[in-house]
Amino acid sequence: MSRPQLPPGQSQHGGATTRTAPLGYQQELRRGVGGFASFAAGFSFVSILTTVFQLFGLGFGLGGASFFWTWPLVFAGQLLVALCFAELAARWPISGAIYQWSSRLAGTTAGWFIGWIMIIGQILTVAAAAIAAQAVLPGIWSGFQIAGGPGADPSVGSATGARNAVLLGCLLLVVTTAVNILGIRHMAAATSFGVTVEIIGVIALVLVLFFLPERGPQVVLHHTGSAGQSGYAGAFLASSLMAAYVMVGFDSAGELAEETHSPRRTVPRTILRALITSGVGGALLILSGLMAAGSLTDGKLAAGGLSWVLTDRLGGVVGRLLLCCVAVAVFACTLAVQTSGARMMYSMAREGALPFHRHLAKVSARTGTPVTTSIVVGAGAAAVLLVNIHQSAIFTALSSLCIALLYLAYLGVTVPLLVSRLRRRAAGGLPAGVDETGRPLFSLGRWAVAVNAVAVLYQAGMTVNLIWPRAEIYDLTGGTWWLRWSALLFIGLSLAVGAGYFLGRRLHRRIELGHVPHTHTEPPREAAAVAEPA
Repeated sequence: MSRPQLPPGQSQHGGATTRTAPLGYQQELRRGVGGFASFAAGFSFVSILTTVFQLFGLGFGLGGASFFWTWPLVFAGQLLVALCFAELAARWPISGAIYQWSSRLAGTTAGWFIGWIMIIGQILTVAAAAIAAQAVLPGIWSGFQIAGGPGADPSVGSATGARNAVLLGCLLLVVTTAVNILGIRHMAAATSFGVTVEIIGVIALVLVLFFLPERGPQVVLHHTGSAGQSGYAGAFLASSLMAAYVMVGFDSAGELAEETHSPRRTVPRTILRALITSGVGGALLILSGLMAAGSLTDGKLAAGGLSWVLTDRLGGVVGRLLLCCVAVAVFACTLAVQTSGARMMYSMAREGALPFHRHLAKVSARTGTPVTTSIVVGAGAAAVLLVNIHQSAIFTALSSLCIALLYLAYLGVTVPLLVSRLRRRAAGGLPAGVDETGRPLFSLGRWAVAVNAVAVLYQAGMTVNLIWPRAEIYDLTGGTWWLRWSALLFIGLSLAVGAGYFLGRRLHRRIELGHVPHTHTEPPREAAAVAEPA
């Protein structure tokens, strides 16, 4: 039996892999992430408690009770994407995963633009995650409603709620930035704790709501509560945005690959586990919420979401205790998204691909953490929040826009991966190899092309759905044209700014950005990891 072929630049010694390529990244980040912490990074980004609580009202308000079916549809599509990512994570376990994978599959120019879009999308996602604090904290204690006082309207659509969301979000970003700066072990411990609390909270919440039903599971078979007035198809597509907003970020485990023990073996598994666990838990959470809601027709479920269901059905004390679990999940989610964005920025900066790259690429000798990128991502998210002080209608648009950018970046990986598979079909697609234990790398085998092709079709369709200029998503004012078209305008502006920088830099240096030859660069071997103090 022939041995599996190792990835380029790798050799095998007793089941371990050793990098032998003349070029490679110097190990600066410290390996302090184990299997559960790697899972926690992806699960925290998805964070069903954070995002389902934040966006349940949106999905129900648009599609009614049957919006539930958008969840398994989106889950199936994203699972196909995650399977493709798992293959790539096994072969290129490098920080800045989306950027690195795209660079190797489509070339450094395409990779740069995908990385640029991903960074912007991640910064916006950090801001959107931080906003969720407003959906939870005032429900725990009215004193958290600082703007306007405890009696003010806490909904983010109101003036006082919007201002308070900015304030709480910025305070949360200060905390997550501090944790990121302290080091990967502190970040891993915080996200692991947050995920543990979140999983316990989801189980407890689902069980409690299932034991307090107002109606049976057949509730998902009708459209009660839908705001659609001209046919249900459009309302159903709009309500699917809730599930699309939630089930992203499972690739975060790949962002921490250089800080993960045995990444070729660990990361593919944790990517899939994070999405599958989120998919199952989220479906049960949505179903139990619909079954337990006091009413589906009085407008309170659409306005208050699951927070209203908790306080209405469980009373103040128990409801607030469960909301505390949600608050922990919001913290872990914001932390995980910020960490992911910081690693993406660091990965591009160390190749000279960003402005001020010498500063952004620095890693603290004491903590083994890219401090500057953590601060920049946190400050960028805070700046996005501050824009919303006088324009509360932007909150909903922000959620859709940030996820649309992530979907575009994901397409920048799956499309060239499909092209590569078709060109190299006779050779088996991606190169084979072994992980740190000597076992074959994760592979889709003969199903690779079919899975990849359907994943691309799903992503393309959902991207169009996300950026479609719906007034109920992008223009809550009802008459601001630039808000309605803000997704296309912002994406176009982001690409234009990126192109201006990229072409100007290329003209100045007369070489292509990303001067490290990506296609020959392998991740640092684990044996070369910097030892952490005991």
